[in-house]
Amino acid sequence: MSQPLLELQGITRSFMAGEREFLALKDISLTIHSGEMVAIIGASGSGKSTLMNILGCLDYATAGSYKINGLETRELDDQALAELRRDYFGFIFQRYHLLPHLSAMHNVEMPAIYAGTAEVKRHGRARDLLARLGLSGHLTHRPSQLSGGQQQRVSIARALMNGGEVILADEPTGALDTTSGKEVMRILLELHAAGHTVILVTHDPKVAANAQRIIEVSDGQILSDRRNERAEQPLSTDPSTTLKPNGTRRLVASLGLFKEAFNMAWVALISHRMRTLLTMLGIVIGITSVVSISAIGEGAKGYVLKDIQAIGSNTIDVYSGTSFGDSRATAIETLVPADVLALSQLYYVDSATPVVGRNLLLRFRNIDLNAQVNGVSDQYFKVKGLKMAAGIAFSESDARRQAQVVVIDHNTRLRLFGAGVDPLGQVILIGNLPCTVIGVTAENKNIFAASKLLNVWVPYETAAGRLLGQRYLDSITVRIKDGQPSKVVEDHVNKLLLQRHGSKDFFTNNLDSIMQTVQKTSRSLALLLSLIAVISLLVGGIGVMNIMLVSVTERTREIGIRMAVGARQSDIRQQFLVEAVMVCLIGGVIGISLSYAIGYLFSLFVKEWQMVFSMGSIITAFACSTLIGIVFGFVPARNAARLDPIEALARD
Repeated sequence: MSQPLLELQGITRSFMAGEREFLALKDISLTIHSGEMVAIIGASGSGKSTLMNILGCLDYATAGSYKINGLETRELDDQALAELRRDYFGFIFQRYHLLPHLSAMHNVEMPAIYAGTAEVKRHGRARDLLARLGLSGHLTHRPSQLSGGQQQRVSIARALMNGGEVILADEPTGALDTTSGKEVMRILLELHAAGHTVILVTHDPKVAANAQRIIEVSDGQILSDRRNERAEQPLSTDPSTTLKPNGTRRLVASLGLFKEAFNMAWVALISHRMRTLLTMLGIVIGITSVVSISAIGEGAKGYVLKDIQAIGSNTIDVYSGTSFGDSRATAIETLVPADVLALSQLYYVDSATPVVGRNLLLRFRNIDLNAQVNGVSDQYFKVKGLKMAAGIAFSESDARRQAQVVVIDHNTRLRLFGAGVDPLGQVILIGNLPCTVIGVTAENKNIFAASKLLNVWVPYETAAGRLLGQRYLDSITVRIKDGQPSKVVEDHVNKLLLQRHGSKDFFTNNLDSIMQTVQKTSRSLALLLSLIAVISLLVGGIGVMNIMLVSVTERTREIGIRMAVGARQSDIRQQFLVEAVMVCLIGGVIGISLSYAIGYLFSLFVKEWQMVFSMGSIITAFACSTLIGIVFGFVPARNAARLDPIEALARD
């Protein structure tokens, strides 16, 4: 006789009921050959369903041997058992076990997705199977739109999708009316006639009477195993064509499973919109915080650096003394115009400007004011970034002839002339020297240069020769050539002046060091604020994990159905990981969009500076979203993959 298709020897299955062991099957030995139609009959609790689950590799035996075509199943891992369920068996359940959110055609083609069948091929086969079962007009209907008999026919089509060499039918007519039950039995007989091995599990003798062989089970043991001579013999023994995966289809399977995981994740998200939004809330807040804080930090840094650059970030100031506040600095008179000439000849230096200053009395008509009077060169305004609101600055020729001209600042204009008087051409007294106003600088809102003090500027030669009678300088401002390293220039300035003076009686102030300090401080502040935002991301990630764990519990039966039709643990794990990542990515997109909206509102109310969004912060946000989805989605995905198929199918 030929080798049995299914062979059980000494099969025992026990369960723990509290502290006691319950034997569902006791030393079952059974062989089933290809092409047979077998009915396993018994009362509720007799062990017939447990036997069917072991036959279909949904459950495992506590002891004994179970071989399929000579292959010992206890030596197979979870993946190999899933492939057996997918390619060898077709399950027909009493409660249909169709996924409610999928159409009839998508329910039918699910086993082919896990088998790696190309999309076009599986679509065509699903349509053909449903047409053969009289459901060609219900391809897009969901289970809730079908009658019980129609749902069972969809279940039968699903069992045949990958060939279904062995059809396992658990109470296939138990939930149907008489007419629908007869129709289902007719289909099963046709499948048997077509060469399929059909195993019926039932408590109804009328259903069992359709089988060639009837096995009666009671209290976990086989009471009888007899032939049914009255059953119709099959018309043919040619098995139906089975769709087997190969190496090429394995890649198709991976792509198909990912697409299916994506589709199922999307359906799950839109089916529970409120839960999804609450899950995303923490991610949205975290991503919005990270991107917005980064944009605010970049904008603030740019605003501050712009202000520093406006007052001459590429300048070095030289002062007498050892540092600011040196009490002996006023007695040091070694900074002289010759130093300015020597510094201006350095290769790294664009220009050098002398500066002398005193606090003197200004007078216009009957108005007297104290102001800072500065003697500078014609290049001073360019070096310091001062712009003219009216008039012009004095020229080099004005300096050579010690012209009695003056440039005043915005505050001085308001105090001396008021808003309605044009100051240009007016003569004011600086000390006792009459000077003509030729220019007014623009109001300076720079946070580093803005001041309530009154400042006026006259040519250095005029200040030294006619106003102050001072030949030494208070300071020198050196402008660095564009592209030259400020630290190198500062070292050369120090070296040159040290050679000229013979001692270190001066000190330098490099504005570039201020810029570096501001940049360092802004980076530290942005890092601190980002860490705070990351905490909200972690909280959001924990929320994702909690909701996903709840989702696993709610969808336990769905997981069991997918495992029954051939899904491997890796497929289930991938499914829930994709869903978690999808939740986080959508939350990331919403968070980034909110950040841009905040930036737009910010620009409406704050005119001085704007939030600056960088591609780096956006990429980082997406990377954080993906990482959170993977990290916090792993535990729920692992729990889903570890579910027992039988327990999952039994869950409501």
